Amino acid sequence: MTRKKHIEPAPVTEEAASEVAAAERVGEKAWQAALRPRNFDEYIGQKDLIENLRISVQAAKQNKWTLDHFLFAGPPGLGKTTLAHVIANELGVNLHVSSGPAIDHKGMLASLLTSLGEGDALFIDEIHRLAPVVEENLYPAMEDFRFDLFIGEGPHAKAVTMQLPRFTLLGATTRMGLLSAPLLDR
Repeated sequence: MTRKKHIEPAPVTEEAASEVAAAERVGEKAWQAALRPRNFDEYIGQKDLIENLRISVQAAKQNKWTLDHFLFAGPPGLGKTTLAHVIANELGVNLHVSSGPAIDHKGMLASLLTSLGEGDALFIDEIHRLAPVVEENLYPAMEDFRFDLFIGEGPHAKAVTMQLPRFTLLGATTRMGLLSAPLLDR
């Protein structure tokens, strides 16, 4: 009887392990992206909502309008983020993605808003977690497509108004009760 020779595998370097892990992450993201609906026809469920969104998007495209702002509310996993991607794809515009906690000061908001192109969509996940001062600076951007920046403090402060391109804000929240009345009014 012949004995099988036991061969020890070569040790895996940290660099090789890191490359494999990165490839797996890329593969996972590609797999998730392939499964995510890209348009209204591929979106399964929420028939009435999809039909209303389809009409709104179609009207905006035909009339060359910027789509109104939308707020999606509901528990995690219902497709709020997916809807934002679908809307941007259907409109043929860029989707800029952020989250409420990531926009922690008005300078960050200014950076996001000034990076938008005409007609682009800005998706803010967990919009209920925006800091109040950031939220207040979002109102004129949503209503008048402008951002007011104050340079200096006290009586010598100067206001600089930056005109913004027309854009669509798409907000998502799992906590409707935490949204302020002024934000809901817009």
